[in-house]
Amino acid sequence: MLGTSAMIHLGAAPDPVTGQSLRDLGQARYTIDLLGLLKDKTEGHRSPEESQLLDDLLYDLRMRYLQETKL
Repeated sequence: MLGTSAMIHLGAAPDPVTGQSLRDLGQARYTIDLLGLLKDKTEGHRSPEESQLLDDLLYDLRMRYLQETKL
């Protein structure tokens, strides 16, 4: 859910309510940081598959954020 929210705020996915793409990099960064915090706080309490999924999601979102901020 947080990953989807970040994608919407990065403009990579349409808002499910309006169907329009929006870009709010401040909100995207907040959501990505929140996912990073959740990763830190749940360390040792995730399965290897959950950890891999979270790592992959964070990597993808961070790279997308960097690309958007370089424009």
